[in-house]
Amino acid sequence: MAVFTVQEYKNRIENVKKEMAKQGIDILIAGNPANMNYLTGYDGKSYYVPQMIVVPIDEEIPYWIGRSMDRNGAKLTTWLPEDKLLFYEDHYVQSLVSHPMNYVADFFKQKKWDRKVIGMDLDLAFTAPRHYLEITKDLPNATFKDTSLLVNWVRIVKSDAEIEFIRNAAKIVDNAFDKTFEFMDVGVRESHAAAVLHHALIGGVGDIGGDYPSGPPTFLTGERASTAHYTWTDLPYEKDQLCLLETAGCYERYHCPMSRTIYFGTPPKELEELGKKTIEAIEVALDCIKPGVTCEEVEATWWKALGGGEVMKEVHRLGYSTGVGYPPDWGEHTASMRANDKTVLEPNMVFHLIPSVWDTNLAFSVSETVRVTETGCEPFATYPRKLYVK
Repeated sequence: MAVFTVQEYKNRIENVKKEMAKQGIDILIAGNPANMNYLTGYDGKSYYVPQMIVVPIDEEIPYWIGRSMDRNGAKLTTWLPEDKLLFYEDHYVQSLVSHPMNYVADFFKQKKWDRKVIGMDLDLAFTAPRHYLEITKDLPNATFKDTSLLVNWVRIVKSDAEIEFIRNAAKIVDNAFDKTFEFMDVGVRESHAAAVLHHALIGGVGDIGGDYPSGPPTFLTGERASTAHYTWTDLPYEKDQLCLLETAGCYERYHCPMSRTIYFGTPPKELEELGKKTIEAIEVALDCIKPGVTCEEVEATWWKALGGGEVMKEVHRLGYSTGVGYPPDWGEHTASMRANDKTVLEPNMVFHLIPSVWDTNLAFSVSETVRVTETGCEPFATYPRKLYVK
């Protein structure tokens, strides 16, 4: 059964329909697995084949469409009645002569939707070019619009129930960092540290069980601390070596990302100063966050506090909206804390602020996932912001 109340899902559907009406969309095809989860509760590792939630603007309840073997999973995890769970047979799967979007097009013809305005995710890791080519070939009289972020923008303000799930994810990531940093030391293989981290992330804490996060943890060690998106090796940690670790606690697909930095040995003064400066800057940014402030204002405040180019020459975004997610990432692809993003902050928006500083010989990372409150912001995790030393 879906993890939220049926009424909450219906409220989400109604908010999506309001956006559909604004954009002139009659039928919405939502293929992002995070959006499928958000609208119906659907949760399955089935995103390697075409699947979707279809939202007609003039029907109360949407449709789930997926592979036949995944229909029982839809029964178990969604709030939808069985007559709304549609499926294509396996001869459509990974075939050169037929495609699941042919099945979808046939269904649309049966519903007399073949001349409607159809919204579809076109800028999405899960939408291959063939998806679009097949359905537009089969529905030549329909009008197609790109609605890749329509549901994402509805998701940006979380319900109180969603916030509680992220709080659980925060407890998981706090515990995971504690267990992993306790284990990490000179001579310990990095792959073993990754195993400890995964055990803690999935095992959870107390009566809160964890889920797999939407991306693998990053272990940026030694020379790789000058990069951004790399995982662990099988090499042992060495004395006078730096490691930047980023991962996310995940509970019911809701994420709380976090990063921290650890040094093996006596840290050089330059690293200590960089860490102090980076922590001070993120704390200034946190003090800036409140309803009515724009994303670009938060970023500008952080950039000024960091030194405005004195510490970091290349500017990366300070943070991004996050929440429910599936691989390949936990970002919502909507608001970002960066220049020229004029998104106005509202209560219950959630952002991952990750002001990491990379250089060839020096790097530091400390991040927080925060909720915008009525008067400011609330960091979810409690793991101290500091340079960790072993």
